Amino acid sequence: MRWFSSSGVLVSLPFQSSVGRSVLPLSGSIWQRLEALALGLHILSLFFGLAGLLWVVPHPEWVASLPPIGLQAFSLSMGNGGVAYMVFGALAAALMGSRLLGVRRLLMFLIPAVGISLGSELLGTSTGIPFGNYGYLSGLGYKIAGLVPFTIPLSWFYVGLSSYLLARVALRTQRHWLIHFEAIMLGALLLTAWDFVLDPAMTRGSIPFWTWFQPGPFFGMPLQNFGGWMLTGAAFMTVANLLWGEDQPILDRRQLVGPLVLYVANFAFALLMSLGSGIVAPAGLGLLLGLGPALGLWWSAKTPSPYRDQPVPPSHPEQDSIPPLQAVEGEAGRDWDTLEDPGWVGAK
Repeated sequence: MRWFSSSGVLVSLPFQSSVGRSVLPLSGSIWQRLEALALGLHILSLFFGLAGLLWVVPHPEWVASLPPIGLQAFSLSMGNGGVAYMVFGALAAALMGSRLLGVRRLLMFLIPAVGISLGSELLGTSTGIPFGNYGYLSGLGYKIAGLVPFTIPLSWFYVGLSSYLLARVALRTQRHWLIHFEAIMLGALLLTAWDFVLDPAMTRGSIPFWTWFQPGPFFGMPLQNFGGWMLTGAAFMTVANLLWGEDQPILDRRQLVGPLVLYVANFAFALLMSLGSGIVAPAGLGLLLGLGPALGLWWSAKTPSPYRDQPVPPSHPEQDSIPPLQAVEGEAGRDWDTLEDPGWVGAK
């Protein structure tokens, strides 16, 4: 954002309001560093979780050889590792969403995502609708109403946000009236594909985190589970789409790097968990319906404009613009009689 002081000096402020530009003060420094830190801690937590579940737990003799402080650290990490990676993931998504969407649009997604997913999970764990008959075990944090760990709606939020932002790439090239519905369904599919891979590993691995009381044909899970995932994801994405109204964000390839990294990191965690547990078929299905489309959508996104990060021109040129030069005499004067700031050329 630019404006002129009373002395005529051009001043730049770190606040810009358009999509893809900074929407928080200091977002170019402090906020983006916090976002990178939260995302890094999220990925690091995923890595340590994989190491613990796939290597440490299957080797109890190694755990037994640890000194007392090592045993305490191991117990603490196994008891809180799942909480840590989901809290850091939600924090990274919130900071990322604030930067890319603005706080207002972020809240229009976050509140429905957390509220609707929590409602679905509470309904599912108490009645079996819409996912089937299941229950959460320990290791994922405090349980709301004694049924659903508080971290579970957070995971719906951050994986759902990255899925939906990637799916919305289709809105840039299509204009028919069903395109918003298609983007919502594609976002819900990316979200559900993550569960294709994660759910078998988290219920049939060395340490299960939830259990199915209703056996089903998909590695012990009912097919109803995936219908519930599609329904829940599509519900909160639809609410966010309606709340955004005319102010619909469509991000370019560079802006989508963060959502892609968040999605790929969580997908890779689920994939390695499944493969490490000897569960191969869901991994292939997830690659086909989740990771592959996510990478394709990111690649098909519009490349960023070279002027995207240029300052936004004044909204009232008659008050804020640089006074025009007097017409230059001669041949050139008929074509060039004003001075433009080249930083505004091509800016949107």
